[in-house]
Amino acid sequence: MKLFGGQGIRDASCYTVLFLVALLSMVNVSEADNPAIQTIYTADPAPFVYNGRMYLFADHDEDGSKTFVMKDWRLFSTTDMANWQDHGVVASLSTFKWATGRAWAGQVINRNNKFYYYLPMQKSSGAMAIGVGVADNVTGPYKDALGKPLVDNNNIDPTVWINDDGQAYLYYANTGFGYVKLNEDMISISGGPTSMARPTALTEGPWVDKRNGVYYLIYAGNGPTEDIRYATSSGPVGPWTYKGVIMTAQGSSFTNHPGIADYKNNSYFFYHDGALPGGGGYTRSICVEKFNYNADGTIPQIKWTTTGPPQIEDLNPYVRQEAETIAFSSGLKTEMSSAGGIHVTSINNGDYIKVNGVGFGNGTGAANFTASVASAGNGGKIELHLGSKTGTLIGTCTVPGTGGAQTWSSVNCPVSNTTGTHDLVFLFTGSGSGLLFNFDWWQFTRTS
Repeated sequence: MKLFGGQGIRDASCYTVLFLVALLSMVNVSEADNPAIQTIYTADPAPFVYNGRMYLFADHDEDGSKTFVMKDWRLFSTTDMANWQDHGVVASLSTFKWATGRAWAGQVINRNNKFYYYLPMQKSSGAMAIGVGVADNVTGPYKDALGKPLVDNNNIDPTVWINDDGQAYLYYANTGFGYVKLNEDMISISGGPTSMARPTALTEGPWVDKRNGVYYLIYAGNGPTEDIRYATSSGPVGPWTYKGVIMTAQGSSFTNHPGIADYKNNSYFFYHDGALPGGGGYTRSICVEKFNYNADGTIPQIKWTTTGPPQIEDLNPYVRQEAETIAFSSGLKTEMSSAGGIHVTSINNGDYIKVNGVGFGNGTGAANFTASVASAGNGGKIELHLGSKTGTLIGTCTVPGTGGAQTWSSVNCPVSNTTGTHDLVFLFTGSGSGLLFNFDWWQFTRTS
């Protein structure tokens, strides 16, 4: 069908282009950043979807480690797959009095209105064992459910699955590859460990999932320089049929560890590398990629990226947002706050936080910015930039000394009428070389 003559087509195309340019000038489509977490070194991702939110449980590699120095487990969460909120430490070696070291890869599942965190640790004998933490809330704190190991056969990397018939399985892999059946209480087992035949090149890090009647076993393989592979089965305990490599070995971390989860009609693949500054085989960092299963249910080969998945919804600036909700950051840390929860700390001149895809809306937009801050010194400033730390400056908040690093005060500043969706950068500035202030939360208010 011919709708326009030649000139009409050109005119229509011009109007279309002008419309799209105007639309794109208001909307900045954001992607996440890899590694997903930059404030600490993280490893062994365990994604867990609960109550409309994606949670990410992680091991913690201590700064400057030259071997596996891991003392606690951390938790992060998101609703948009770009901005991750830090929930801090949810369990540590001190939680388990029988443990002496090696806070390694675990996984969480919920049942009986409680949350169960299966965790491998080293005993005084030097052997590894799997314990279980329990909590009333997904964010913890998790407490030792037994006061002793649940599975004590020198294996690691537990992954847990509740089958359609209600039977729960706890799998493990390293020196052996097998499973135990969990009772309904999730803290005791039925019978003893059962071995399974290893699929091709399985080293460690199993992750079990089910999709469209097919059971998937994803794992770290071909060690010591690990890639990620998978196998499938028609049942929860195999036999497992090898299917291929999902992610090749790359980067400066010789280990890897998979996690897969569906969230808001998308599929995500989690892994770790050594990409942060100072990173390597013992200072790793968790990354995430969006992927699509093939039509036949097989998993495609997934590439490492520095961009990560696209953001799936805007961040609302007109409700309180925690300062430790971060897409990307430079030079800062987080810690427990006297006000409750977590705050951003170790802020020096030139450090910054970027949050992605902040939806200021149309119309008159944002008029004012409020931040909760604390400073034991002279404070500093928070510059608000769109897009990047050198992008458009929409406002500057002065942070005074408050009399203490945990003495919190709210500061306010006007901002230009900002509309549309933008990445937002908090650039921290101040004189001297010392710490400037701590940062707990922020919120914009609309133009009235």
